[in-house]
Amino acid sequence: MFITFEGIEGSGKTTQIGRLSACFGENGYDTVVTREPGDTPIGKKIRAILLDPDNSGMSDLCELFLYGADRAQHLFEVVLPSLNAGKTVLCDRFTDATTVYQGAARGIAKGLIETIHSVVVKDLRPDLTVLFDLDPEIGLQRAFSALEKGARTADETRFEQEALEFHQRVRKGYLALARAEKERFLVVDAAGTQEQVFEEIVSGINNRLGIELRGKGTRAS
Repeated sequence: MFITFEGIEGSGKTTQIGRLSACFGENGYDTVVTREPGDTPIGKKIRAILLDPDNSGMSDLCELFLYGADRAQHLFEVVLPSLNAGKTVLCDRFTDATTVYQGAARGIAKGLIETIHSVVVKDLRPDLTVLFDLDPEIGLQRAFSALEKGARTADETRFEQEALEFHQRVRKGYLALARAEKERFLVVDAAGTQEQVFEEIVSGINNRLGIELRGKGTRAS
């Protein structure tokens, strides 16, 4: 299985992916947790460039192609070998992030983004995409609170420093994708407690993928 997770900054993806990985493991699934950008040695260097707030002068096209380069290496080194080995891959961001951040929010032509996807990703599509939906103001408050507490690093805040309107376009872009591909997207309310969000995700995964995850923190446990 290939499950991707999307959402604005501060939506809680990282926390929930960690819990889901443990839940999948309890149920006998060999699971790989990964992310974009930056989950390969080459990708880490690309991530440092992409998320460094000192790089505020980066052009939109430069940003787009750096994400494409990271994804190409990520697929080659992590995602495809794991899927071919029969593992369940839980990926924090994938192509939808590019479609929304560089397309809906930056304004890069949809055709160009789709062309890059067709070259890099080919016909690979997630079995399910979990979208953490959240008001951008709340998400940014959470993100900067995490920075103050030391849970996040200040050298990866280039997107957090974008204007609120940028993040609102991101959210609208994600919701538009979810409406267009209802079969693939599971939209969860990320404003709830961690327990509420986790239970909503597990229930959705079970219903959508026809499996039955049981374990600590799930209502079926």
